[in-house]
Amino acid sequence: MVSSDDSKGDPVAPSTLPSTFNPPADSILWRPDFLLGAATAAYQIEGAAQEDGRLPSIWDTFSATPGKVLHGDTGEIACDHYHRWESDIDLLASLNVDAYRLSIAWPRVMDEAGRPNEAGLAFYRKLLQRLKGKGIRTSVTLYHWDLPQHLEDEGGWCNRATAYRFAEYADLVSRELAGLVDFWSTLNEPWCSAMLGYGTGHHAPGRSDLRAANAAMHHLLLGHGLALRALRRNDPASSKGIVVNVGRGTTDGPTRDDERAAELFELQHNDWVLDPLLRGQYPARLYEELWPGARPDIAEGDMAIIGAPLDFIGINYYFRTNVRSDGAGGYVEVPLADVERTQMGWEVYPDGLSDLLVAFDRRYPNLPPVYITENGMASDDAVIDGAVVDDQRIAFLNRHLAAVDEAVRAGVDVRGYYIWSFLDNFEWAFGYERRFGIVHVDYTTQQRTPKRSAELVRDFLARRRERG
Repeated sequence: MVSSDDSKGDPVAPSTLPSTFNPPADSILWRPDFLLGAATAAYQIEGAAQEDGRLPSIWDTFSATPGKVLHGDTGEIACDHYHRWESDIDLLASLNVDAYRLSIAWPRVMDEAGRPNEAGLAFYRKLLQRLKGKGIRTSVTLYHWDLPQHLEDEGGWCNRATAYRFAEYADLVSRELAGLVDFWSTLNEPWCSAMLGYGTGHHAPGRSDLRAANAAMHHLLLGHGLALRALRRNDPASSKGIVVNVGRGTTDGPTRDDERAAELFELQHNDWVLDPLLRGQYPARLYEELWPGARPDIAEGDMAIIGAPLDFIGINYYFRTNVRSDGAGGYVEVPLADVERTQMGWEVYPDGLSDLLVAFDRRYPNLPPVYITENGMASDDAVIDGAVVDDQRIAFLNRHLAAVDEAVRAGVDVRGYYIWSFLDNFEWAFGYERRFGIVHVDYTTQQRTPKRSAELVRDFLARRRERG
């Protein structure tokens, strides 16, 4: 999920909070073929960082570096899902969800020479088999930010060779798990991997170099295209795609330069990723106006590999960013006052989701079917008298699902929505302080407590099944 370096102001709760989850009768949510699920990522929940042959990842290194993660938290234990996966899947099934999105930890399934680690592969095989046995559709992301550290030592995503190592990893995993996966996603949020990991240093591996970020982005997308070939070869019955995070840029400034600033924000946040995937080229304006001199080296044939057709695209959305001109041809963020915010300090702005979905549908005639693969919010949840009443999250889900409905009515082919997240978990640079789950996790006892939001989703899905 998206995780910026700092929050922007204190959380502001809405004045009224609906305490129910009851979509209108004509909502797409009532359609039995619309998937409503929940999502997690390996490093954020699994723990067992040094067990059964798992190699170190860049996030093991980064989180162990003083000052990089809030409170010095690491993913060493996380939600201990590696040991509790059976009961966790039983809990997930009790919520009646249609689908579950998880990621595979690259360092858990291969050694440094690229040979399979059977213990790691067995873990995911059993996990997926149990999900299938519960009737839950499986959505697997191959890369959710946990690059093996030995590959980073060789240059990481700035090294073109990493794209080919990623394709080898995709080939291995898709051969081993063929038939158990409904949806394969190659990458999660390449913008975050490239920009936060290599451009600003706020995420692992902690580099701060704009040229490195652009090289990393190109090699991430090249790896995506190469991996698609392996997935199609090894598991033809599954759907294949990629997950991208998108951001709505707006301005409250009065000038044309301020309007241009909002355009530039979306150019670098959205078009930087979507244009090569869906148009087969990077947006020229990006390097002409915003990042002159940062264009990556592109080999002949790369863009055709990157732009290979997709079966679906996953969209992750959380908030909008208000910007104004910086007076030098760029933009600067200017947070709005008196708006609702979450524990992360992110503005709650459902219209941004519908705005972007409609805009993408118009911009890209070849836009494949869309799944909202992450949407959710952090709140300072606590168990009180055995319950967690997360009214702001319930309101958040109601309003964002209404935004999806609006986009569908405008003609966008949206086929599913995954709540981020199933469990409270390790929130990257924010450690364990920020809680995104619809299930509360006590990190001392590992006790799981479904929040009110989880109970409402469970009850709605039970009603939908009764309606048929």
